[in-house]
Amino acid sequence: MGRNLAPKVTELAPHLTAGFVHQALDRAIRGVGPLDGAALAAEKQLDEQKGDVDKGIREVIENNVRMAGAQGFLTNIGGLVTMAVMVPANVSGLALLQSRMIAGIAHLRGYDLDDKRTRNAIMACMLGEERLLALIKKKKLPGTPMALATAPVYDPHLSTVLANEVASELITKVAGIRLAVTVGRRVPVVGGLVGMSADAYATWRVGRYVDRELLPRNRR
Repeated sequence: MGRNLAPKVTELAPHLTAGFVHQALDRAIRGVGPLDGAALAAEKQLDEQKGDVDKGIREVIENNVRMAGAQGFLTNIGGLVTMAVMVPANVSGLALLQSRMIAGIAHLRGYDLDDKRTRNAIMACMLGEERLLALIKKKKLPGTPMALATAPVYDPHLSTVLANEVASELITKVAGIRLAVTVGRRVPVVGGLVGMSADAYATWRVGRYVDRELLPRNRR
Protein backbone atom coordinates (compact mmCIF):
# COMPACT_ATOMS: atom_id res chain seq x y z
CA MET A 1 0.00 0.00 0.00
CA GLY A 2 2.65 2.52 1.05
CA ARG A 3 4.65 2.47 -2.18
CA ASN A 4 1.51 2.86 -4.32
CA LEU A 5 0.40 5.82 -2.24
CA ALA A 6 3.71 7.64 -2.59
CA PRO A 7 2.75 10.06 -5.41
CA LYS A 8 -0.31 11.22 -3.47
CA VAL A 9 0.96 11.33 0.09
CA THR A 10 4.13 13.24 -0.76
CA GLU A 11 1.86 16.10 -1.82
CA LEU A 12 0.87 16.43 1.85
CA ALA A 13 4.36 17.62 2.74
CA PRO A 14 6.06 19.01 -0.39
CA HIS A 15 8.65 20.96 1.63
CA LEU A 16 10.01 17.85 3.33
CA THR A 17 12.82 17.12 0.91
CA ALA A 18 16.62 16.88 1.03
CA GLY A 19 17.10 20.08 3.01
CA PHE A 20 14.66 18.95 5.69
CA VAL A 21 16.47 15.63 6.16
CA HIS A 22 19.88 17.31 6.40
CA GLN A 23 18.48 19.75 8.95
CA ALA A 24 16.94 16.96 11.03
CA LEU A 25 20.25 15.07 11.01
CA ASP A 26 22.20 18.16 12.03
CA ARG A 27 19.81 18.84 14.91
CA ALA A 28 19.95 15.21 15.98
CA ILE A 29 23.73 15.33 16.16
CA ARG A 30 24.00 18.74 17.82
CA GLY A 31 20.93 18.50 20.03
CA VAL A 32 17.73 20.53 20.01
CA GLY A 33 15.49 21.77 22.82
CA PRO A 34 15.45 19.26 25.71
CA LEU A 35 17.13 16.56 23.60
CA ASP A 36 20.86 16.12 24.07
CA GLY A 37 22.95 15.68 20.95
CA ALA A 38 23.40 12.11 19.76
CA ALA A 39 26.96 11.64 21.04
CA LEU A 40 26.29 13.15 24.47
CA ALA A 41 23.13 11.08 24.93
CA ALA A 42 24.97 7.93 23.84
CA GLU A 43 27.86 8.61 26.23
CA LYS A 44 25.38 8.95 29.10
CA GLN A 45 23.96 5.54 28.24
CA LEU A 46 27.46 4.12 28.02
CA ASP A 47 28.29 5.49 31.48
CA GLU A 48 25.09 3.98 32.91
CA GLN A 49 26.14 0.62 31.48
CA LYS A 50 29.63 0.95 32.97
CA GLY A 51 31.37 1.19 29.61
CA ASP A 52 29.70 -1.82 28.00
CA VAL A 53 29.23 -0.64 24.40
CA ASP A 54 26.72 -3.33 23.41
CA LYS A 55 24.51 -2.59 26.42
CA GLY A 56 24.89 1.13 25.79
CA ILE A 57 23.69 0.66 22.22
CA ARG A 58 20.68 -1.32 23.40
CA GLU A 59 19.78 1.55 25.72
CA VAL A 60 20.18 4.08 22.90
CA ILE A 61 17.78 2.04 20.77
CA GLU A 62 15.23 1.53 23.56
CA ASN A 63 15.19 5.18 24.59
CA ASN A 64 14.64 6.45 21.05
CA VAL A 65 12.04 3.75 20.33
CA ARG A 66 10.03 4.94 23.33
CA MET A 67 10.23 8.57 22.18
CA ALA A 68 9.32 7.60 18.62
CA GLY A 69 6.25 5.79 19.92
CA ALA A 70 5.21 8.77 22.02
CA GLN A 71 5.44 11.23 19.14
CA GLY A 72 3.70 8.73 16.88
CA PHE A 73 0.75 8.64 19.27
CA LEU A 74 0.49 12.41 19.62
CA THR A 75 0.76 13.15 15.90
CA ASN A 76 -1.75 10.50 14.85
CA ILE A 77 -4.68 11.61 16.99
CA GLY A 78 -7.23 13.26 14.76
CA GLY A 79 -8.80 12.68 11.38
CA LEU A 80 -8.40 13.63 7.77
CA VAL A 81 -8.83 17.32 8.57
CA THR A 82 -5.58 17.41 10.53
CA MET A 83 -3.47 15.42 8.05
CA ALA A 84 -1.94 18.44 6.31
CA VAL A 85 -0.55 19.62 9.66
CA MET A 86 0.16 16.39 11.50
CA VAL A 87 1.79 14.34 8.74
CA PRO A 88 4.72 16.80 8.41
CA ALA A 89 5.02 16.94 12.21
CA ASN A 90 5.06 13.14 12.45
CA VAL A 91 7.63 12.83 9.66
CA SER A 92 9.85 15.50 11.21
CA GLY A 93 9.71 13.88 14.64
CA LEU A 94 10.49 10.45 13.25
CA ALA A 95 13.39 11.77 11.16
CA LEU A 96 14.89 13.53 14.17
CA LEU A 97 14.62 10.55 16.52
CA GLN A 98 15.75 7.90 14.06
CA SER A 99 18.76 9.93 12.93
CA ARG A 100 19.59 10.65 16.59
CA MET A 101 19.44 6.94 17.42
CA ILE A 102 21.59 5.95 14.43
CA ALA A 103 24.12 8.69 15.13
CA GLY A 104 24.32 7.58 18.77
CA ILE A 105 25.05 4.01 17.73
CA ALA A 106 27.61 5.20 15.19
CA HIS A 107 29.35 7.29 17.85
CA LEU A 108 29.58 4.35 20.24
CA ARG A 109 31.00 2.22 17.44
CA GLY A 110 33.79 4.75 16.85
CA TYR A 111 32.55 6.80 13.89
CA ASP A 112 33.17 10.55 13.63
CA LEU A 113 29.79 12.30 13.44
CA ASP A 114 31.41 15.38 11.92
CA ASP A 115 32.64 13.28 8.99
CA LYS A 116 30.25 13.78 6.06
CA ARG A 117 30.77 10.18 4.99
CA THR A 118 29.37 9.09 8.35
CA ARG A 119 26.38 11.34 7.81
CA ASN A 120 25.75 9.71 4.45
CA ALA A 121 25.85 6.34 6.18
CA ILE A 122 23.35 7.54 8.81
CA MET A 123 20.90 8.62 6.13
CA ALA A 124 21.34 5.30 4.34
CA CYS A 125 20.47 3.49 7.57
CA MET A 126 17.27 5.53 7.89
CA LEU A 127 15.97 3.89 4.71
CA GLY A 128 15.86 0.52 6.44
CA GLU A 129 17.51 -2.65 5.19
CA GLU A 130 14.89 -3.73 2.65
CA ARG A 131 14.54 -0.36 0.93
CA LEU A 132 18.28 0.19 0.97
CA LEU A 133 19.06 -3.16 -0.65
CA ALA A 134 16.42 -2.50 -3.30
CA LEU A 135 18.06 0.83 -4.19
CA ILE A 136 21.49 -0.80 -4.32
CA LYS A 137 20.12 -3.50 -6.64
CA LYS A 138 18.73 -0.77 -8.91
CA LYS A 139 22.16 0.92 -8.78
CA LYS A 140 20.66 4.08 -7.30
CA LEU A 141 23.03 3.73 -4.35
CA PRO A 142 26.65 2.51 -4.50
CA GLY A 143 26.71 0.38 -1.38
CA THR A 144 25.72 -0.35 2.21
CA PRO A 145 25.99 2.16 5.09
CA MET A 146 29.25 0.55 6.18
CA ALA A 147 30.66 1.03 2.69
CA LEU A 148 29.54 4.66 2.61
CA ALA A 149 31.05 5.41 6.02
CA THR A 150 34.42 4.04 4.95
CA ALA A 151 34.41 5.37 1.37
CA PRO A 152 37.69 6.94 0.18
CA VAL A 153 36.01 10.32 -0.45
CA TYR A 154 32.77 12.13 0.36
CA ASP A 155 30.21 12.34 -2.44
CA PRO A 156 28.01 15.46 -2.10
CA HIS A 157 25.67 14.33 -4.88
CA LEU A 158 25.09 11.05 -3.04
CA SER A 159 24.18 13.05 0.05
CA THR A 160 21.36 14.77 -1.84
CA VAL A 161 20.14 11.51 -3.36
CA LEU A 162 20.07 9.85 0.06
CA ALA A 163 18.25 12.76 1.71
CA ASN A 164 15.56 12.78 -0.97
CA GLU A 165 15.09 9.02 -0.68
CA VAL A 166 14.80 9.27 3.12
CA ALA A 167 12.21 12.05 2.87
CA SER A 168 10.15 10.08 0.36
CA GLU A 169 10.37 6.88 2.41
CA LEU A 170 9.31 8.52 5.67
CA ILE A 171 6.43 10.46 4.11
CA THR A 172 5.18 7.36 2.31
CA LYS A 173 5.19 5.25 5.46
CA VAL A 174 3.73 7.88 7.80
CA ALA A 175 1.03 9.19 5.48
CA GLY A 176 0.14 5.73 4.21
CA ILE A 177 -0.52 4.47 7.74
CA ARG A 178 -2.44 7.61 8.63
CA LEU A 179 -4.64 7.40 5.53
CA ALA A 180 -5.47 3.76 6.24
CA VAL A 181 -6.43 4.52 9.84
CA THR A 182 -8.38 7.72 9.30
CA VAL A 183 -10.32 6.39 6.31
CA GLY A 184 -11.10 3.07 7.93
CA ARG A 185 -11.95 4.27 11.45
CA ARG A 186 -13.24 7.42 13.07
CA VAL A 187 -11.98 6.89 16.61
CA PRO A 188 -9.10 9.35 17.25
CA VAL A 189 -7.40 7.23 19.91
CA VAL A 190 -7.19 4.29 17.52
CA GLY A 191 -5.12 6.40 15.15
CA GLY A 192 -2.86 7.40 18.01
CA LEU A 193 -2.30 3.82 19.10
CA VAL A 194 -1.60 2.64 15.55
CA GLY A 195 0.79 5.54 15.00
CA MET A 196 2.56 4.80 18.27
CA SER A 197 3.01 1.12 17.45
CA ALA A 198 4.05 1.74 13.85
CA ASP A 199 6.63 4.41 14.65
CA ALA A 200 8.07 2.49 17.59
CA TYR A 201 8.35 -0.72 15.57
CA ALA A 202 9.86 1.03 12.54
CA THR A 203 12.45 2.74 14.75
CA TRP A 204 13.27 -0.54 16.54
CA ARG A 205 13.82 -2.29 13.19
CA VAL A 206 16.14 0.48 12.01
CA GLY A 207 18.03 0.32 15.29
CA ARG A 208 18.54 -3.42 15.05
CA TYR A 209 19.75 -3.06 11.46
CA VAL A 210 22.27 -0.37 12.40
CA ASP A 211 23.52 -2.49 15.29
CA ARG A 212 24.31 -5.26 12.79
CA GLU A 213 25.55 -3.06 9.95
CA LEU A 214 27.95 -0.54 11.51
CA LEU A 215 30.92 -2.57 12.66
CA PRO A 216 33.17 -1.18 15.42
CA ARG A 217 35.99 1.21 14.63
CA ASN A 218 38.63 2.54 17.00
CA ARG A 219 37.00 5.00 19.42
CA ARG A 220 39.08 8.15 19.82
